[in-house]
Amino acid sequence: MTNRTTQTVVHFSFPFLLPGFDAPQPAGEYRVDHDEEAIEGISRLAWRRVGAFIHLPAIAMPGSRQQMVPINPTDLEIALEKDHKQS
Repeated sequence: MTNRTTQTVVHFSFPFLLPGFDAPQPAGEYRVDHDEEAIEGISRLAWRRVGAFIHLPAIAMPGSRQQMVPINPTDLEIALEKDHKQS
């Protein structure tokens, strides 16, 4: 089975909290990795998301400790939508 990882950058204008986080994260830009696998047995190439990870801290935040935290993509979309409505 073929796998791939795509990266995106998301922007939060306000502090946010995702399920499973111990504390709110500050506003900023965050790199998100989406792990996907190819769906076999169809006539054209398609991908299925099998995991998503957010990189902490934010891109512009100095810090020696970097971590990738697994997240639910739906929770991320809800948090981004809430953030944009606050603007």
